[in-house]
Amino acid sequence: MKKQLLFVTYQNEDRDEGLTYAIDLAKTLEEGITILLVNKEKLEERFEDIMTAVAFAEEGEYETAREVMRRENPEGQSNRMIEQCKTSGIEANLQTAQDGIVGAISGFLKNKTAVDMVLLSPSITKNGKMSARELQRLVKTALRPVVTIAKQELQHA
Repeated sequence: MKKQLLFVTYQNEDRDEGLTYAIDLAKTLEEGITILLVNKEKLEERFEDIMTAVAFAEEGEYETAREVMRRENPEGQSNRMIEQCKTSGIEANLQTAQDGIVGAISGFLKNKTAVDMVLLSPSITKNGKMSARELQRLVKTALRPVVTIAKQELQHA
């Protein structure tokens, strides 16, 4: 069985963040990638997004309403992530999870011995979305290296 990197990101975030790095690392290590999409969105938030789209549509702002609803369609972007890996020559597959980050990763790793490294996308770790305590718990339970990917900010000269 080929070794895998586990790339973890939120289902409803900008999933391109960190994926390029994960692909480059997989190429270097000659491994595949498993993408774990964790759904963090609560039912109330989804309802609010739908109601926002309805309000825009009622006011004739159809393009804005479509944009709000596009955030609700993770399948298209998920397919693009897999396609991006495959066009780079990396074997990839996708899993989804509903638990919190630590529970989702721990649950996934229990059954997957081929994973030898966990990569956390910037959407997971930025702005304190994952507390230091959660990260510490993940490092203890994962029994594999955990790498946090930081988003590089552009410096203006």
